[in-house]
Amino acid sequence: EKEMGALADAGVRLKVIGDVTGFAPELQTRIHSAEKATQHNQSITLVVAVNYGGRWDVLQAVKQWRRENPAVDVNQLTQADIDQYLSTSGMPEPDLVIRTGGEKRVSNFLIWQIAYSELHFSDVLWPDFSSFDLDKALEWFSQRQRRYGALSN
Repeated sequence: EKEMGALADAGVRLKVIGDVTGFAPELQTRIHSAEKATQHNQSITLVVAVNYGGRWDVLQAVKQWRRENPAVDVNQLTQADIDQYLSTSGMPEPDLVIRTGGEKRVSNFLIWQIAYSELHFSDVLWPDFSSFDLDKALEWFSQRQRRYGALSN
């Protein structure tokens, strides 16, 4: 609520992903109100993951598909169907994921969406991750040969 004016002035669209049903009803209402108030902003989308897990995201997508398609045989479910029910539906998949703090895992984060993302691991802890570290990650990324699962020529 404190930042809504600044978000609106900057044209920022707020998108919260994750299972917010575990939060107090008042907080859920505030989250939905903030998303609704910024839904038409087009400068940039700020995605905030709260109570989010990749496995949860895939599971809720499948459940939502089933609720909306009760008569359809599950064998007709496609990857595109799941994509449209993920919490990130309509957003581009990440090209680069930067994992800080020396961890070498994705930790249940966007597990469906990062299938073809480049993964950069940094030993620097997040609070200390600087623009210099970001530049290093982007330099590393610029050297990658993106094949999206295909064999190189």
